[in-house]
Amino acid sequence: MTQYLISVGHDTDDAPTMATMDPAVIQPIIDAVDAFNDKLRAEGAWVFAGGLEPIQSATTVDNTGEEPAVTAGPHVLPKEYLGGFWVIEAAGIDAALEWAKQASKACAGRVEVRAFQEVPA
Repeated sequence: MTQYLISVGHDTDDAPTMATMDPAVIQPIIDAVDAFNDKLRAEGAWVFAGGLEPIQSATTVDNTGEEPAVTAGPHVLPKEYLGGFWVIEAAGIDAALEWAKQASKACAGRVEVRAFQEVPA
């Protein structure tokens, strides 16, 4: 089976954090994501998932020159950033898209689906 990344984007204009979100708003989303994760596991599609801290907590590392440079903050501040993700296994893109529809519903936001590259023989 092919592995797919289902990524969850966040808008940097509001840059929510778990500490700043209203528990009454976020708890139903957490419950829905937990249920979705349980379904992925039960159906054998689960590989890995995780939520990420806001982009402001990023550290950029550039070791392409003479000396490595480590800088607090993101490389660039994009309009949107990766907030979380799932890595799943699916029989094909159609199956991955069905999972993505459920992921979008669970996390109450848009998601993007991309297949991992096949390893050359």
